[in-house]
Amino acid sequence: MGADLSAIRRFAVGASAAALVCALACNDASADAACRLATIGTATVRATTDEGIALTDGRIVTLAGIRLANAADAELGAGTEIVLKRVGAAETDRYGRVVAHVFINESGAERWFQADLVGAGLAQVSARVGDAACARTLFAAEQAARDSKLGLWADPYYVMNKAEDRADVLKARGRFALVEGKVLSVRESGGTIYVNFGRRWSEDFTVTIAKRNEKAFTAAGLEPKKLAGRRVRIRGWVEQRGGPWVDAARPEQIEVLDN
Repeated sequence: MGADLSAIRRFAVGASAAALVCALACNDASADAACRLATIGTATVRATTDEGIALTDGRIVTLAGIRLANAADAELGAGTEIVLKRVGAAETDRYGRVVAHVFINESGAERWFQADLVGAGLAQVSARVGDAACARTLFAAEQAARDSKLGLWADPYYVMNKAEDRADVLKARGRFALVEGKVLSVRESGGTIYVNFGRRWSEDFTVTIAKRNEKAFTAAGLEPKKLAGRRVRIRGWVEQRGGPWVDAARPEQIEVLDN
């Protein structure tokens, strides 16, 4: 991970990053409505640490929906007023940190901090966003950053893996990665749906979806059994079971690219 992100970091927390995200996500109000975010409350930043964003009330916040290239990239100045929002039920991680979407108060307006970071190439969209509309907004910001080779997208470590190339995908074994390609077939066996990207099912790249999760995918507008012939982007942890594979537990892990 050799990219120098210092200049991009400064960009991420400035007005230019906000402008980029606004161009992609329309405006704060529409992004908020689309994501169906519920406000947890307001807070004041005390400091940014390796653990997350420390608040003056003693809580620590970790950013929902994204994976930072570097924890320091989430820096917010002491005294920054923020609004914490969530998708679904309130959530804490195993360390007791609040998992939330952070909006920055600026002259009566709110700026989505996660979208700033993704749009500046300082973070990837994670495998767990929590809402399909939120995911679409963040995907758009991520695509713009990737097209412009901003931040982490200038680093070969993050280059998109090609699903059709087994060796290419295996380079990412054991880590979170993006894989893009055309689905050859979709099969079901037992309690698992197999999304196949090659004819050699035991060797080529495959995405697995637990049958019990199928309703969640369909509710998000993504029917697994209709993915055959579609070009998609997968995000998740690459493992090897014969061939390379990713287990997709949530619909945000699959983007259909040829709508």
